[in-house]
Amino acid sequence: QVQLVESGGGLVQPGGSLRLSCAASGFTLHYYNIGWFRQAPGKEREGVSCMGSSDGSTYYADSVKGRFTISRDNVKNTVLLQMNSLKPEDTAVYYCAAAKTGLGCRSWQYYDYWGQGTQVTVSS
Repeated sequence: QVQLVESGGGLVQPGGSLRLSCAASGFTLHYYNIGWFRQAPGKEREGVSCMGSSDGSTYYADSVKGRFTISRDNVKNTVLLQMNSLKPEDTAVYYCAAAKTGLGCRSWQYYDYWGQGTQVTVSS
């Protein structure tokens, strides 16, 4: 059974850090583009960061560049999102997703495996 399970969300004060983890089962993440998305209340889902399967190239939305870092752990079949210097506007449900495509990781329409999401709340 193909599954992605996120963990690591929670409540953090502005300026704090969180590390999100996404564990895959039923398939090997190494062969997939991986992405982190978020959706805040009343807003559309947005792609926050992604990593290509072929060359490991990465993308970060301007809003998180320099603060977030995406990485893979191929041994654990897991993808991580390290989030530093968190801001209240980072508050959202965060989802990980995977896409089996030879296109770049910003080909958002190809993400067809999704996790259930984890809540991140940045507030004092």
